[in-house]
Amino acid sequence: MIAPFRSLKSLTTLFVACAFLSGALVVGLWLHSNASWRAHQNNAYIAGITTYNALQNGTTPAGGVVITPLSSIDHAHAERGDFHQITGAPIPARVTNLPLSADRANRRTGANLAIAIISPDLVYRVADLEYRDRQSAAETTGAIFRMVASLCSDPMMVARFGDGSWMEINGASVWGCDMAPPDHRLISVFLAILTVGILITVLHNLSAHFNRFARQLRNRRRVGGPARYATEGPEELRDIVAAVNAYLETERSQLESRAAVLSGVSHDLGSPATRLRLRAALIEDTTLRKKLEADIDSMTGMIESVLSYTRAEMNTEAPRQISLTALVQSISDNYHDMGRAVSFRHAEDIIVQGAQSVFMSRQGQTVMSGERDVAVMGRPISIERAVCNLIDNALKYGRSAIVSLETTPTTATIVIEDEGSDSSAKDIEALMAPYKRGENTATIEGYGLGLTIVATIASLHGGTLSFEDTSVGVAARFTIQRA
Repeated sequence: MIAPFRSLKSLTTLFVACAFLSGALVVGLWLHSNASWRAHQNNAYIAGITTYNALQNGTTPAGGVVITPLSSIDHAHAERGDFHQITGAPIPARVTNLPLSADRANRRTGANLAIAIISPDLVYRVADLEYRDRQSAAETTGAIFRMVASLCSDPMMVARFGDGSWMEINGASVWGCDMAPPDHRLISVFLAILTVGILITVLHNLSAHFNRFARQLRNRRRVGGPARYATEGPEELRDIVAAVNAYLETERSQLESRAAVLSGVSHDLGSPATRLRLRAALIEDTTLRKKLEADIDSMTGMIESVLSYTRAEMNTEAPRQISLTALVQSISDNYHDMGRAVSFRHAEDIIVQGAQSVFMSRQGQTVMSGERDVAVMGRPISIERAVCNLIDNALKYGRSAIVSLETTPTTATIVIEDEGSDSSAKDIEALMAPYKRGENTATIEGYGLGLTIVATIASLHGGTLSFEDTSVGVAARFTIQRA
């Protein structure tokens, strides 16, 4: 539906026009049906008045109503109130008796009108008849005819005026089901609901295009989005997607150029660094030689750290499903095997309360083991690099490191707690900016990019890096999205 109308402007114009036309059609059908039924009921009302006058005066009624006397047998049945035994009475027969008192014109003779309606479907609600002050018996008869015409039942009607004979009133041409006008009100309601449903569906589909693109763009770095996004949907969205594709291409080109320059610099510095090491080896002064070699190592290490940061920004590793529990535990075991003070602490067992059962008076419980496997969608090499950086920092600033894993339905958090650190969480968070180092730079090795790389990797996985103070030191919290 979007193809002929490629912009939101044209679609909005179309929706407004369709809503206007549909509304006009719905209102037209509704008003036409109301007018038709009003005319049908008015005709029945007038036929009822003329029928009353015909019964009173013995004249022929107007409006297609036929009045014929009942046979002697049927007259006897009517006298006894056995209206269901009258010839031609419907089966089953539901009788509604309507006695009408004489109005002022007939009060002297005491001529009352008795009407019996024999219907196969229903008993008419006399209480629903419209009454007003000083309403004549003829008007009440018209109201009865209008009520019968409003309900499709095809009944038989018999009546007696005063002490006269019982008459059958054949008013099928007035109140018959075939004479009722077509009622388009239900169709108009259905049309209105259908139109609203179509408009809402199309609008939701349009909104889904924007939401889908926003979700893909939001998760692009975390789940490894495509190099370019498909341009689909209205023209405005395609313009946005094209601009985003151009921006991503420029950003990717800049990162690749930066990495290429840094790689070239690192390669070009290799030969001078090697020559400097060879020449430094010829220096007889041991102290001077060691200082010069340290400067050379610092220079090359700084270049390598910048390359690592750039590679993390470029997001070259493809994400895949991994076991975070196995990855973190293996990293901790490797440090432990090398004699480093690193240990892995399993999570505690969790008791999950079950729902209330109609068959048991108490709730059930389920125990989730602390050694359960935690699966995430992530980049294992990047996560390993981040965890190793945090463990190295914990060992640099403290005596030992304890690694644990915390999970929620949507996130997984790797916690590295150090012991004996003199720094606070606020101090360490200030070092997350590039090239920021603490006051003990003279005794601690590094180039000020370790925490920056970890924070970048956390951001790539839709998470964060934070720190909090503990009773024995500082805990680093590396949080990532699970899916």
